[in-house]
Amino acid sequence: MSLATSNLDPKVFGRVAVLMGGTSAEREVSLDSGSGILNALTNKGVNAFAVDGLEALLKHLNDKTVDRVFNIMHGGEGENGVLQGVLEAFGIPYTGPGVMGSALTMDKIRTKQVWEASGLPTPKFIRLARGEDVHAAAKQLGLPVVVKPSAEGSSVGVSMVESDAELEEAVKLASTFHGELLIEQMIQGPEYSVPVVALDGEATALPSIKIIPKGRWYDYHAKYIADDTQYICPGCDDATEEATIKDLAVKAFKAAGLESWSRVDFMQDKTTRQFYLIEVNTAPGMTSHSLVPKAADVVGVNYEELCYAILASTVKEGDASK
Repeated sequence: MSLATSNLDPKVFGRVAVLMGGTSAEREVSLDSGSGILNALTNKGVNAFAVDGLEALLKHLNDKTVDRVFNIMHGGEGENGVLQGVLEAFGIPYTGPGVMGSALTMDKIRTKQVWEASGLPTPKFIRLARGEDVHAAAKQLGLPVVVKPSAEGSSVGVSMVESDAELEEAVKLASTFHGELLIEQMIQGPEYSVPVVALDGEATALPSIKIIPKGRWYDYHAKYIADDTQYICPGCDDATEEATIKDLAVKAFKAAGLESWSRVDFMQDKTTRQFYLIEVNTAPGMTSHSLVPKAADVVGVNYEELCYAILASTVKEGDASK
């Protein structure tokens, strides 16, 4: 895959703040992602520098020392629309979706409601207010279920529950994080992820990635620490299934009002072969273990080119001639 953005003069970006870190539960992963992106952009000739958290960015904005932001601050203020609203107010271009798309997809419950309204497949779920009867909810859905906080990523606070006795502990863990709780039907089968990137202005699904953890679940440890998790890309052996999952990823991306780039996560029912939408990550990981770079590499886009293309999605028509 060739990118027209590769011919874009890096001077057009101006001073680029690579926003990382912050205060969410995903801080350490964000710092790792941000370090890789910073190195990639500087190697491509971009005037980029690291900024840790929203407070530090606000100082740069007030001092007028930043022209553009590459947002890789996972979770919290980086993905819930707060940062995006601030940057809109200052008139600063940034990577990732806008205020509406960011706020929506940070909330797993509302995202699933939008997908359902759009006729897109997602597992059955129940919004669980704190203090509500989790046992009744699980009985309604049928075990096994997944219990998770509605506004966290990277599998933080997520429990796979196979028996009624495990429910209380799962709720206790999820309740330690901000926001509402979500209890969701567990789809039995393989997990997939599909990056969607606005390559040269068009929302494009990269090849799917099938995820095979050594343990039973693709949890935080399997995502960011273990070296024995297998990633198969393209993930689908069947060409029709690969086309289906990529089409669903783009539809999910558009239904949620997203732009620039994101990563759409799926489960596939091992019996029916149906794909189910799980969630969207609007500032996906860009570490050595991360999925978006793996998929881009399969179509001939290396890590530096990918970072450059994502940053180039912030350039509007006419900017390059300024």
